[in-house]
Amino acid sequence: MIPKPPPNLLTAALVPALLAVAPAAAVERIEVMALFKDRAVMRLDGRQRMLVAGERSPEGVLLLEADARGAVVEVDDERRSLGLGNRISGRYAPPKGAEDMVHVAPDSRGMYVINGSINGFQVRFLVDTGASHVAINSRLARRMGLQYMVEGRQGVTSTASGMTTSYQVNLDSVRVGDIELRDVAATVLDGDFPSEALLGMSFLGKVDINRDGGMLQLKRKR
Repeated sequence: MIPKPPPNLLTAALVPALLAVAPAAAVERIEVMALFKDRAVMRLDGRQRMLVAGERSPEGVLLLEADARGAVVEVDDERRSLGLGNRISGRYAPPKGAEDMVHVAPDSRGMYVINGSINGFQVRFLVDTGASHVAINSRLARRMGLQYMVEGRQGVTSTASGMTTSYQVNLDSVRVGDIELRDVAATVLDGDFPSEALLGMSFLGKVDINRDGGMLQLKRKR
């Protein structure tokens, strides 16, 4: 079981930088949107990715390290140091099967946190194999426009803060990297818990989960 973290979110100031890459079948354009300790937000061919050190994007861009001064990435077995305003070019191809696999590195708390989406709405997931369903708080559900009080099945759920009202719903889609599942069971909890959306077993049970050292690998089942 992967434990739940304390309810604090990591934040970072965005620092834009542009990296132009020659046309290729995989990555044609890499734009660094944010740089901070061990994390970077990059826009790869128009798709925004949050990468942590040790995580490889579906396009094959591996973030080795990052801080406010720049980032070190590996693409197609070639290492590059990227400072603000640097420009590189080359032809890169993603590793075979990369579009079906997501790598998640532990954060400073030892938790596995990754960007994703629910019904197309961008969220930050905490991977939690102890949660039976994908779980979000009611504030996030309202921001997403979920009609959980009308369409959901009301119940009561035990949390770290005690018993709370919950609603069982089905989400149209849940996406992490290039792994997207449809009609995913979820729980909406009344209040501010969980502070980060929980990627529970209603999603994780439909993918293969493996560990490679400290890395967590999620792979689409064939």
